[in-house]
Amino acid sequence: MQIQPIHTEDDYQKALNRIEEIFDARPGSKEGDELEILGILVDEYEKKHFPIEAPKPVEAIKFRMEQLGMQQKELAKLLGSKSRASEILSGKRSLSLRQIKILYRKLGIPAEVLIQEPESVT
Repeated sequence: MQIQPIHTEDDYQKALNRIEEIFDARPGSKEGDELEILGILVDEYEKKHFPIEAPKPVEAIKFRMEQLGMQQKELAKLLGSKSRASEILSGKRSLSLRQIKILYRKLGIPAEVLIQEPESVT
């Protein structure tokens, strides 16, 4: 297969099919090099056409709490009070810099996710 840019959905599907055909190619071989280049092209096409947005801060906190089996009262201990945790989880209060640092350090939530502006509650 001649490698070419991926401009259309058809080009994208052809590239995916070819990747599947040569998936087990040995690195450094002709097919291995082809696989590497096609992977880069597919990745760029997907970033442009199927972007994945970062989760909103509250979604990320709730997801991480669920992963850790954490209750809201445990979050309240980290953030200072039950009411503060409740206001943050309901979207009524934005995170402070101090809270962002705590959630980043203690829960491992990326800071770039936490510093986003929350959606306004109406």
